[in-house]
Amino acid sequence: MTSLAYPANRSLDVICFGRAGVDLYAREDNVDMTDVSGFDKFVGGSPANIAVALSKLGAKAGLISCVSDDGLGRYVCDYLRSLKVDLKGMTIDKSGSRTSLAITEMKASDCEVVIYRNNAADLALSIKQVDKAYIAQAKILLVSGTALSTSPSREAALAAIRYARDAGTVVILDVDYRAYSWHSPEESSLYYQLAASLSDVVIGNREEFDVMEMLDKQSTEKNDDETAFRYLNDATQVVIIKAGELGSKVYTRDGKNFTQGIFPVEVKKPFGAGDSFAGALMYALLQGHSLQESVKMGSAAAAINVSKKNCTEAMPTREELMDFIATYEAA
Repeated sequence: MTSLAYPANRSLDVICFGRAGVDLYAREDNVDMTDVSGFDKFVGGSPANIAVALSKLGAKAGLISCVSDDGLGRYVCDYLRSLKVDLKGMTIDKSGSRTSLAITEMKASDCEVVIYRNNAADLALSIKQVDKAYIAQAKILLVSGTALSTSPSREAALAAIRYARDAGTVVILDVDYRAYSWHSPEESSLYYQLAASLSDVVIGNREEFDVMEMLDKQSTEKNDDETAFRYLNDATQVVIIKAGELGSKVYTRDGKNFTQGIFPVEVKKPFGAGDSFAGALMYALLQGHSLQESVKMGSAAAAINVSKKNCTEAMPTREELMDFIATYEAA
């Protein structure tokens, strides 16, 4: 089965590119937003979450992002530094942009999430703030697709991908489609396809791949096999299509595929799983595990995360992850 080749002698395992923000989680379970008595503050944003996931597992993670020059921006940076996430790629914006904010209920389903991303700081990141030499220090560059949604972040993300390819750094695209970030599905399809064509691994769910493929001439009724064939004809070596409770399906450049089921747990919230999955997947791959074993570890990490009441603090350590898998398999 396809094996990704990672460059040796790099000071960082993974650099994550994209947003870092603040999450406010409802203190009470299964309570509507209007009746919640208060909220607890955590660092959020998919790329920041993934960087935390990697760091807690023992990997050397970095982050290229931008936060506002205020208390929230300082909070994000202080927390990430406390977990030894490298912030040489972090920009502090003084133009008046704001660190993004997500306010959420704590429900397993029908969970309302209110997002504040007007003039978002992470989308103010520009090409001139992306250091080619910094990217060359990493084995993997993980790009969040939301960073492609508007300029100047869009051009910065594409430049980062180009720098990574020039340096031999493996590129992973986490589609991370958020409709509210884009002007139209057609625009998102165009830029996602461009980024995917330059990526070694593409990770998304069925809805996200449908959006990516909407400009294609083929039928709008896509299936997983067609999707994999479409992207594995470019630079992409691995396509991972997530299906929530149905697990995930993985396709490789050499024509192989396999499925990975979920680890059933009592779900506390519907978000955080994808970030935990991506972090554990990359960690396992860099530790020399097979792709199949790495996807399994990612699925286990996702289960652990959704069984808890936040995202960053719920990312498992390596010991917690391996104990969870061993306990599950022994049951």
